[in-house]
Formats: sequence, C-alpha cells, structure tokens
Amino acid sequence: MKNKALIIPYSDLKIKTSFFKKFFKDKKTVLVGGCFDILHFGHLKFLKNASLCGNYLIIVLESDEFIKKNKHRTPVHNQKERAEILASIREVDMILLLPKFNFDAEYFEMVRKINPDFVAVTANDPKILLKKNQIEKIGGQLKIVVPVIKEFSTKKIYETFLSS
Repeated sequence: MKNKALIIPYSDLKIKTSFFKKFFKDKKTVLVGGCFDILHFGHLKFLKNASLCGNYLIIVLESDEFIKKNKHRTPVHNQKERAEILASIREVDMILLLPKFNFDAEYFEMVRKINPDFVAVTANDPKILLKKNQIEKIGGQLKIVVPVIKEFSTKKIYETFLSS
C-alpha cells in the first residue's frame, strides 16, 4: 500500500530547489493546480487521469486568500484541511501549499523550479494557453486529461448548499 502524500509548504521548495531537482530526477512528474475546496467526482476523475501521464503526481494547492479573491467566497476547508483530504487520494504523491501569488511570473517561476514533465489540465481551463506556454518553455508538455464535466463543479455545489 502506498504511503500518504507529502504535504510541503512552497517556501520549502524555494529553499531546497537543488534537493527537489534530485528528488524528481528519476520520476515522470505531472503537475496540476487548483483549489480543490469541495472535492467532487470531477476532481477525482481529473486527478486519476492526470496521474496516468507519469508516475509522480504533484498538486500545487491554492491559498485561502486566492479563493477569497478569485472565487469571491470564503473557502469551506482551509488550505491545510484541503491538503489533508487530497493526501488521502492514492494517486496523489505531493501537495505544495502555495502562498497567494499575484502575478503569472510567480507561477512560471514555480513551474520552472518543479520542472515537471507534464502539466495536466481540463479542456476548459481558463489559463490553458498560459500553462501551455510555460511548460513548453521548460521542455515539458501540456496534457488535456478530462473534457468539460459541467454537472460537477464546486461553484454549483456551493450555490446548491447556500440555497438549501
């Protein structure tokens, strides 16, 4: 049985970049990002399919501040709780706890430091072109691993919960 996924603050990645490059050296790494606030079937399908692109799945987990600013709501679970939930999923190997990034350049710096082989996205990812550009700059590939699954969305679940 697989060990529980590692949960690491992004500041550790910034400090120990050379360690992480050695750590990832013999792995086909797949990078995904998101909030994963209310985990649902669409998230599970996405993570399972993303994990098939390589043999080491890394989630970069957005901060609570990101959810408040970009999703215009308070997260149901704080970042550490979301990380613990994600760490229990068999396909997940590492979760990086992101601080609040303000610029696309900060995300690119993170991608450069992790240096994944693949970035996995959904077909409707609003930043798909930016992510494709970033991963190709470091010699990796963008993979669309799931189509749009309209019936599953955190926003829909959240709105249903609020209206009941």
